[in-house]
Amino acid sequence: MSAIATPAAPRLSAPPLRLLRETTLLTARSLRAIPRVPERLLDVTIQPIVFILLFLYVFGSAIHVPGISYKDYLFPGIIGQSLAFGIIGAGVATSHDMTEGVIDRFRSMPISRLSIISAQVMGQFCEQVLGLTIVVVFGLALGWSPHLTLPHAAELGALMALGMLAFTWMGVLLGMLVRSPDAMQGIGFIVIFPLAFLAGTFVPIAGMATVPRAIAQWDPISALVGTVRGLTEGTHGSGSWQLAHPELAMALWCLAIIAVCVPLALRRFNRTLAG
Repeated sequence: MSAIATPAAPRLSAPPLRLLRETTLLTARSLRAIPRVPERLLDVTIQPIVFILLFLYVFGSAIHVPGISYKDYLFPGIIGQSLAFGIIGAGVATSHDMTEGVIDRFRSMPISRLSIISAQVMGQFCEQVLGLTIVVVFGLALGWSPHLTLPHAAELGALMALGMLAFTWMGVLLGMLVRSPDAMQGIGFIVIFPLAFLAGTFVPIAGMATVPRAIAQWDPISALVGTVRGLTEGTHGSGSWQLAHPELAMALWCLAIIAVCVPLALRRFNRTLAG
């Protein structure tokens, strides 16, 4: 009597080249879904443009920033905010895959578990690169004039890549912890949205009231915004060590997030597949 064939379970690991190939194939699968569901890119394309137009042309005339035009002040803030909002996009996409049966289909495929989650991260990373590119191009078209030297441009690119990686992993972890994409969307905006506004994105931190200023001085997103603004405009904040040294603070925040979120995300994902 012939044996009954059972679906091959995902492998725990794979050789590096095979892992890279599987990750690339799964990442391409994720990106190919974008033309069929273009609204999934609204958070990295249309949303930052709405913020730019709203604050630049509606509120901008009422906001005065000493020593710098509001246009040059605003765009670094939007870039930092867009990077932080990557948590929400990554979390919603991950929660959707976890609740809509995508992971169940992967269980029957002879691929490594690590390639599944690494492809999720890389897919969201690519979407974040697209979003930031749109913000930069849109800003330059509207007259933003960053003052970037070649070393500062290289430093900014490296820190932005590190930041996207860190916040994407955080979003992936949160997406596996919540019960639905709607819950992830709500939690993300409840937490990330206020922190982004407190980070000096649209108005200087120094002009805030005592309590919000104290929070803003150690807000992780303040380090992101301060890094972009410092490297593109040559201005740095004051009031806390983080605001005075935003590049180092951003790197430390990102490394801490990666150190915490990556092992927790892998552990949670393995438990999900095992279940």
